[in-house]
Amino acid sequence: MIVYDGLKTDFLSSCERDSIAIEIEEIILKKLGRHTPKAEFRSWENSLNYMYKVLNDDEIPGDAGVAIEFNIPQTSKRVDFMISGYGGENEPGMVIVELKQWDSITEVQGADALVETYVGGGRHKVVHPSYQAWSYAQLIRDYNETVQDRRIRIAPCACLHNYIRHENDALDAAQYKEYLDEAPAFSKGQLLMLRDFIKTSVKKGDRKEVLFQVDHGKIRPSKSLQNAIGSMLKGNREFIMIDEQKVAYEEILRLSLECQKDYRKRTVIVRGGPGTGKTVIAVNLLAELTMRDQLVQYVSKNSAPRQVYLKKLKGQIRKSSVDNLFKGSGTYTEAGCNAVHTLLCDEAHRLNAKSGMFHNLGENQIKEIIHAAYCSVFFIDESQRVTMEDIGSVAEIERWAAAEGAEIHHLELESQFRCNGSDGYLAWLDDVLEIRNTANYDLEGIDFDIRVCDTPEEMRELIVERNRAANRARVLAGYCWEWVKKEQNNTNYHDIKIGDFEMSWNLGGGEPFAISETSINEAGCIHTSQGLEFDYVGVIMGDDIRYEDGRVVTDFTKRAKTDQSLKGIRKLYKESPEEAVRRADEIIKNTYRTLLTRGMKGCYIYCTDPGMAAYLKKRIS
Repeated sequence: MIVYDGLKTDFLSSCERDSIAIEIEEIILKKLGRHTPKAEFRSWENSLNYMYKVLNDDEIPGDAGVAIEFNIPQTSKRVDFMISGYGGENEPGMVIVELKQWDSITEVQGADALVETYVGGGRHKVVHPSYQAWSYAQLIRDYNETVQDRRIRIAPCACLHNYIRHENDALDAAQYKEYLDEAPAFSKGQLLMLRDFIKTSVKKGDRKEVLFQVDHGKIRPSKSLQNAIGSMLKGNREFIMIDEQKVAYEEILRLSLECQKDYRKRTVIVRGGPGTGKTVIAVNLLAELTMRDQLVQYVSKNSAPRQVYLKKLKGQIRKSSVDNLFKGSGTYTEAGCNAVHTLLCDEAHRLNAKSGMFHNLGENQIKEIIHAAYCSVFFIDESQRVTMEDIGSVAEIERWAAAEGAEIHHLELESQFRCNGSDGYLAWLDDVLEIRNTANYDLEGIDFDIRVCDTPEEMRELIVERNRAANRARVLAGYCWEWVKKEQNNTNYHDIKIGDFEMSWNLGGGEPFAISETSINEAGCIHTSQGLEFDYVGVIMGDDIRYEDGRVVTDFTKRAKTDQSLKGIRKLYKESPEEAVRRADEIIKNTYRTLLTRGMKGCYIYCTDPGMAAYLKKRIS
């Protein structure tokens, strides 16, 4: 959907009358039923008046098409500005301009395509504007049938009209070259260069014909995208399915293809604990359904599994349209009904109600995911809810599926390979942590290397040794030590200190914690490890869990202040102490249960509380 469209002459005339921002505001209210915030209105005035100067050139045809706020079909992404026409050989073309009002950026070392700038009332990490423009163009190429069949040339670029460029500027850092080559970034003083860039694609006017064709193009994954994800998955042993994983995969595939035929909504709830291969199933479905001409996306609240599995699929490839298949759970706040064929929601227990940086967008992520897709698939383990905001439950999914009129289907997975395929270890943990009573008092007959170490140094040495084989061992810790933001990229700053033992939380930049070769020197927390697996883990159990008077007790006051997992617990404690203690107890125990089940072959534990260490040793023996 295009919010505003017209010829170049129409756009220039509206700008000269100072009415362009008002016209867009009125169209948005009429089409979308929403009022425009003042900040967004001002940004239109500033950026569009700049584009007036850019297009005010006789060599850019007056009957070229102009579109503002083009919503990429089946997504919530909007292109700021587009100019359409024909090239020198009468080939249809379109220029995409991503408009930014930034006046400063900082390079984010080691993080692909990320920069830091002032947005939303503070400095935040966001994608490089050239990456954003390129990814939007690639999304249109990959899913628009008309663009593919008519070979419409899309030329993306970014325009930072307030940004003063300097020599060796962060905007042009070497790590962004790949995206700058695809989508050049024009800054203050480069208006003539942006004009020339537009003229290469738009030499003749089209009277909005190309814009119309793109806006009404059918959704179809391109052959290049299908081939790319198919070749990435082929031969990748990490994504081979076994036993009931294959059974669940085939059933979900069948249901999704039924939706594609009869256009009825279906919701599939897949329950499975650690090690059941939920993500393996999801990634295989992502590839297969894409190759079946579906618009399908892998969704998760936590960015860690998205980054890791995308990296494992792509290998050393940096720039790939496969990136657009992996989405955050807050993506669908404005998505239309059945905008996507299938959404595969991993770690569904981590879903929140509200979305956005300030948790002020949308109504309920579960509702929005079901609403946005013909077929919504939720992979869930209710025992892994680890924050106050986690709302993911089977009952909640069933409630919203019924409200959306979706058929509900249930599937169950059993432990396959984590902890050497033993559901006994998981049941033992539940009993040990007093989450639920089970018959698994000890670990007799369970082939799993679990030890309680007397010192954190001993635990770390075991993990370092295990890591040498395949870089698949990590140290994890309960969130009982502050994570100092200004030191998050300083490997020499040690957040975790226990006597003479010191260790940093995992660093902010670089490769994902689960993959990076240097991560063995850092400790991960629940947020960087949930949804992932290793061969061995070393877990530091902090002062928030102790063994006293014959019981496992938790203490939310010992959690770090920088931990957002228990945000609001102190306020709740003042209002309802018993409920606050119950909620905190569940979250803390679920957190350690999750950390202690990240290893497939072994787990080495250090407890800051001597009583907890003695209790675990007794239960292990």
